[in-house]
Amino acid sequence: MTGRERREQLLDIGRRLFEEIAAQAGVSKPVVYEHFGGKEGLYAVVVDREVERLLTTATAILGGANTREKFEAAAVSLLRYIEDNADGFRILVRDSPSPGSGTFGSLISDIARQVEYMLGDFFRDRGYDPKLAPMYAQMLVGMVAMTGQWWLDARKPKVEVVAAHLINLAWNGLSQLDRAPSISAKAAKATAPRG
Repeated sequence: MTGRERREQLLDIGRRLFEEIAAQAGVSKPVVYEHFGGKEGLYAVVVDREVERLLTTATAILGGANTREKFEAAAVSLLRYIEDNADGFRILVRDSPSPGSGTFGSLISDIARQVEYMLGDFFRDRGYDPKLAPMYAQMLVGMVAMTGQWWLDARKPKVEVVAAHLINLAWNGLSQLDRAPSISAKAAKATAPRG
């Protein structure tokens, strides 16, 4: 199938699905257009709603004291959000429109900014440089987000087992941080293979 033929196929399917949305809602297509301005508008609202839902979940679970139990509860809550909202999460991570507001990347950055404050306190209390908190927040949130994407398809092991392993890596890794980590001189000179 050529690229043009594939595009036409996808447009035909999209039109049928849009008609199906109207039919399942018991309204005419013009009513859907009136509310959302078209397929793109409907899609944008769905993405925005999922972004808000996940951000609200993350905000709620990140409050309180910075304890291991809080991090465990956060990991379990995120994985349960993914389990309970699989279609919405799938839209966020796989089908988001181009970069900008409302995408999974911007959502992860928003959550990382919240985690950054927690890590700043965590680092300060342990004698580490709190200026490194933004970088570590990106690492931790990215690790959880990527694991969540993987788990969305795998669905095993159980949520609690995946959360326990996430926290094992994150918490035990944080508890053993070097104050001034460095890489070997050989690694610093390494370059990507050319091909």
